[in-house]
Formats: sequence, C-alpha cells, structure tokens
Amino acid sequence: MSLGFSQPGWLWLVPLALLPLWCSPLTPCGYSWNLLLPGDGLSRLLDYALRLAGVLAFAGLIFGLAGLYRREFTVERVGQGTHIVLLLDRSRSMDDGFAGRAPTGGEESKSAAAVRLLEQFIAGRPHDRIGVAAFSTGPLFVLPLTDNREAVAAAARAARLKGLAQTHVAKGLALALSYFSGTEAAGSRSVLLVSDGAAVIDPQSEALLRRWFVERRVRLYWIFLRTAGSPGLFETPEPADDSPEARPERYLHLFFESLGIPYRAYEAENPNGMKHAMAEIDRQENFPMHYAETHPRQDFRGLCFALAVFSLALLSAAKWTEFSRCESG
Repeated sequence: MSLGFSQPGWLWLVPLALLPLWCSPLTPCGYSWNLLLPGDGLSRLLDYALRLAGVLAFAGLIFGLAGLYRREFTVERVGQGTHIVLLLDRSRSMDDGFAGRAPTGGEESKSAAAVRLLEQFIAGRPHDRIGVAAFSTGPLFVLPLTDNREAVAAAARAARLKGLAQTHVAKGLALALSYFSGTEAAGSRSVLLVSDGAAVIDPQSEALLRRWFVERRVRLYWIFLRTAGSPGLFETPEPADDSPEARPERYLHLFFESLGIPYRAYEAENPNGMKHAMAEIDRQENFPMHYAETHPRQDFRGLCFALAVFSLALLSAAKWTEFSRCESG
C-alpha cells in the first residue's frame, strides 16, 4: 500500500506519540510496602493497553492533521471482454428517424435509438475498455480507451446532439484506429461503426486504412442504420447503378470485406434490428483479456481522527474510573 500526506509538515510532531511509553496516563499510587502485593499480570496488561491507547491517540491526531491518504493504484485482473472503439456517425441524417423524416409522436431518431442501445451495451460489459469517436465532415475525438463506465456513457449521450454535416467515414475510421497505436490496448481490439450512410473513399485513404487494420489486428463491426426505401448493403444493383458514387454504402461494405480482417456487417431498419445486432456483437466479443482496475486515491483522515477519538475515550474512561475509586476510598 502506497501512502502519502497532503500536509506533511505536521509529521514533525510524531515523536510526541512516544510520550505515553515513558509516562503513564494514570496517577501512580504508592503503598507502604509493595512487596506485600502479589504480582498482577492483568494490571500490567491494562497498563500496557492504556499506554498504547495514548500512543494511538497522538498518532491519530498527528496523521489526521497531516492528511494521510492512500495513493491511486491499479490491480491487474483477468476477465472476458475487449478493447473497443465506438465510432458514431454525427451527420445530419442521424437526426431523422428510420422512416427518413423528422421523428414525430413517439418515434426515435436514429441517433437517439443508437445512444439508448449503446448505453445498455456499455453497462453490460464491465470489463471492456471503451473509447468513443465520431465523424461527420471531419473526425471528432471524444474519449480515449477507458474503463470508466460513467464517462463512456456520457460520451455516447453526446451523440444525441444535433448532427453536424456530412459523412466522411474514412477520417472517422482513421481516428478510431489511432486509438490502438500504442501498446496499452493488448488483447482483442474492435471498432464498432454505427452509421446510416457512407461516402466514397479515395485510394490513398483506402491504402492507409488497409495497412492499419492489418498491422493493429483490429476487428470491425458495422451496424448500418438503413433508412426505409434506401439501398441495402447486400443487394446487387443493376449494372447502370453499380458504382461507388451511386451506392457508396455497398462499396464501403465490399472494401471492408477485402481487408482480410474479421468483419461483420448488420443492417438495422428499426431500433429492434439494432438491438439484435448489438446482442450478437456482445456474444462474439467475449475473449480472455488482462485489464487494469484503477482504484482512486482514498482519504484516511477521517479514520485517523476516529482512532484518536476512540483512544481518548478509553483513556477518559480509565481516568474516570480511577477518580471514582479514589473518591470511594
């Protein structure tokens, strides 16, 4: 245990805690001839206990004033989970519902449904280290990989804010992959892309993403929030319509399939579809992983003062008993 003091200047008083070892807190009583008294081990034990109480009273007060605390520390654990980056689409179309219009009545926007289900996903995976990123016209860094569930949930809720602009998924993917550039994300690594559209990726970005996905051993999941009436990822279009410009989502899906990494795409046409997709991802992403559990700094001042009060109460009771007996004698 690593301890520290917020006001170490008070520690100069620590030698005072040794005074009770030389001076008993009780008033000594003399007898005409002590040899007449038999040996009393219980009295001797009580004397030692009261001296110790005096030491603890001094120590508790001094360490409490000095601000004793335990420093933050981490514990290595082994659990089931993964390192995962939630990559969220922040384009304006995410403010619409799955019907392709502004939500009315009890309808949810795609972003609201995504946030609600992501919060459930986050809460159900206590051992994951989760980061959050977003994208529209440009990438948006939101939260690094962390095991702080409250921070992750708050970062995901930010996706309920109004959309920003268009969909530039290549920049978002590059940002998500940058979360795994160091060595701290050991074990399974995944990117969960939640988007209702895509855009044409230029050859330079394709080459960069292809290299990073392989080098960093990242698994990819795409939950495609399909708007009613829009083309799907798995449909084969007519030759006249089969181009990256006309069907960017289909070509992004084909690009992902060509990466040579574990990849799975899901089409969700309503919140239930997204719920089923996330349940499937939850079942798949359960790998043995080592993770660090961080324990925050803990203040021990209250414990020190409580120890001092308890010790002083014992000493006061002993003095009161001594006084009563003297009076009765």
